[in-house]
Amino acid sequence: MLAHAFSKIVQMPLFSARGRGRHYSQLRGLLEWTLERAYVSDWPARVWGRITTEVRRVDVALDLGTKHPLRIAFASDLHLGPTTPSRTLDRAFALLAEARPDVLLLGGDFVFLEATEARVRELAARVAAVPAKTKLAVLGNHDLWTHHERIERALVGAGVQLVINDAVRLPPPHDDVAVIGLDDPWTGVVDAERAFARAGDAPVRIALAHAAEALPYVVGRTSLLMVGHTHGGQIAPFGRPIVVHGRVGQRHPHGHHVVNGTHLVVSRGVGGIEIPMRLHAPPDIVVLHAPTRID
Repeated sequence: MLAHAFSKIVQMPLFSARGRGRHYSQLRGLLEWTLERAYVSDWPARVWGRITTEVRRVDVALDLGTKHPLRIAFASDLHLGPTTPSRTLDRAFALLAEARPDVLLLGGDFVFLEATEARVRELAARVAAVPAKTKLAVLGNHDLWTHHERIERALVGAGVQLVINDAVRLPPPHDDVAVIGLDDPWTGVVDAERAFARAGDAPVRIALAHAAEALPYVVGRTSLLMVGHTHGGQIAPFGRPIVVHGRVGQRHPHGHHVVNGTHLVVSRGVGGIEIPMRLHAPPDIVVLHAPTRID
């Protein structure tokens, strides 16, 4: 009888995804409903922000064959919400601004829990302040589970172009480069054929996705894939993550890897989700330097 009553409760619309994202279980809905109430006034973020605001800048140098030097700043998993300190976000966006990138790539999971109007306004203000000529983004699983249209509007208002199953040719002098963006491979619907077709004849192709599970869609079709999602495990005693979702992510929880000829760059991201702390998995942003090929 109790089990039946519990089942009825979690089947209420209250515990359903607010967006188009798949794999939002009833238990997930109940958990998020509980956390919204337990983390009232974002107190965990304020507490954790007093302990540390460390954010690392990870520099990666690759020869992608670009005609001109190209600098890309990449940030993922900002998770604006009750478990990410404002001071951590301040530091991350200061590092992004200091990098003065030609292109800012954003790997999704912009919020944790609800995409409230206050959170998306903050997101827009932070992203708009980064001095990059081109800003491109995909969405992550947490975005697709909430009111993702609010996130999309905020990003567009901040000068960001969404590249979801789409591609964008960079403006001169980097017009030999196309950025291909894929929908989240777990909760979205990937259409790699459409995305790569939109890249046209660009000789240099860079892929952007939320999670490393997008790797099978791009191997052999691009030389670089940039992703987040893993948080480096978020809790990783002695550098060994306890929980990482996805088989590819488990093999490559963070850092720079080469898989079947494709460079895979996995950021630990900036924010946190259920647990308001990180252990041996410090937040990071990535700055990628693509020097001109010397023949």
